[in-house]
Amino acid sequence: MRAARFFLLLLFAWPAQAQSVAGAAFPAPLAGQVFTAAYAFIAPRSLESVPIPRLALWLLRGLAVMDPALAVTAEDGEVTLRVGGQMRLSRAAPAADDAEGWGEVTAALAESGFEASALVRRGGAQGLIRGLFDELFTHLDPYSRYSPPGEIEIDRQGRRNDGGVGLILDQRGGDIAVAAVLAESPAAKAGIQPGATILALDREPVGHADAVAVAAMLAGPSASHVRLTLRTREGRRQTLDLVRAPVAAQTVFVSALPDDIAVLRLTGFQHGTDQQTNAALNSVFSGRARPRGIVVDLRGNRGGLLQQSVSVVGALLGSGLIATTAGRDPAANRVLDADAEPRADDALVVVLVDGRTASAAEITAAALADNRRAVVLGSATLGKGLIQTVTALPDGGELYVTWSRVLAPLGWPLQDLGVMPQICTSLGAATLAREFDDLAEGKRPLAAALAAHRTARAPVPPGIILEIRGACPAALGTDTDLDAAHYLLTHPAAYANALLPPQFLPATP
Repeated sequence: MRAARFFLLLLFAWPAQAQSVAGAAFPAPLAGQVFTAAYAFIAPRSLESVPIPRLALWLLRGLAVMDPALAVTAEDGEVTLRVGGQMRLSRAAPAADDAEGWGEVTAALAESGFEASALVRRGGAQGLIRGLFDELFTHLDPYSRYSPPGEIEIDRQGRRNDGGVGLILDQRGGDIAVAAVLAESPAAKAGIQPGATILALDREPVGHADAVAVAAMLAGPSASHVRLTLRTREGRRQTLDLVRAPVAAQTVFVSALPDDIAVLRLTGFQHGTDQQTNAALNSVFSGRARPRGIVVDLRGNRGGLLQQSVSVVGALLGSGLIATTAGRDPAANRVLDADAEPRADDALVVVLVDGRTASAAEITAAALADNRRAVVLGSATLGKGLIQTVTALPDGGELYVTWSRVLAPLGWPLQDLGVMPQICTSLGAATLAREFDDLAEGKRPLAAALAAHRTARAPVPPGIILEIRGACPAALGTDTDLDAAHYLLTHPAAYANALLPPQFLPATP
């Protein structure tokens, strides 16, 4: 989707301000305003303190990245651009806290480099601005970024075109069944009931497609039509013509393991993920047989909206500390608590993670593990625990700046460290078998690694991070994860021994 949006960028007109940036000449006054706004926003908020002059010099190094013949130096109170070793432009260095002054100097040197170098001009004025910001952010962190105005407009167009019918699907063997129906959705208004089986979309049989693929086919632009053929739970064949509406894309999928174990697979944390989770849990617990346990599958989940993670944790935990955020700006410091009515009663919960689990998904897994509400199983996760704040820029673009790090309930940082599971499946079948033997004897596998992990505090030295993560290396999830989850949920004593030790209590913010 991101690639498609990149090519579509050529088809949309930019806002009036942005068009001037994309012209043949470099728009120094507007660029100066952009750089001024960026310096003023970044300097007090970046995770680590960086003075404005250093930000400006990092950014101007982007000229040399585009054309090695260009070089920017700051010496004896002067900021100088040289081309091929020859001085081209020099400006007096402003005061260290003068964001406007540094913005104007940056624009002047960028304009001079633009005029002097065909390589710099090759990407146009907007390409130069983006390239300079890209170089700046290589010195800060992996997640701060500048989004040009054209990309912002494409994202808005995409958000306006999101639509669906409001079904939560259930994988039942080779069938795709309806697990739940979102209230007030097109499917609800059409009278579709949980338990129905989807047979075809737009007269094309769903065949062997899985629930994720069928959900993607049900999504489309709002006001577009989709013909849905299904078999009702009473056995009747029914064809309905539904009009898609602004309904959140499906991110929660329901399936089952033997012995009455429900599986909730969360593919992301987007608008509506919390509602879909609640609907799925209501469906699971409204049946005649109460589930023995729940598997929350977060493998491959790259995260998304933080507040959606908070709501999902609340549905399983009820109340408790989820995470804290800490940064230099007081506004970045937050305490995230769950205060909800749990929808899973006291059912045992196993959370599956792998090396692709990131961001909000890691926060979810960490909160459930640290509060002893779930056993996390799989491998070390990606380790993305930074939060960005955003501001609009004078050219119509946006600036995303990392301003806080996420700390799990026990106080350890998610960034780089990632979530360490209580049961590791990435070291092979023999190691997993020994872990189960340990559980049977009342021992906790990975006890030493988990103790080191949970007591780590930011900033954690890279060597310590590698040592801790080496106890359960990041890997892609496999069917072994589901088999191991089934074992834990059908052996309550092993499950109890796999929980974090009782002496681990969430830190007081």
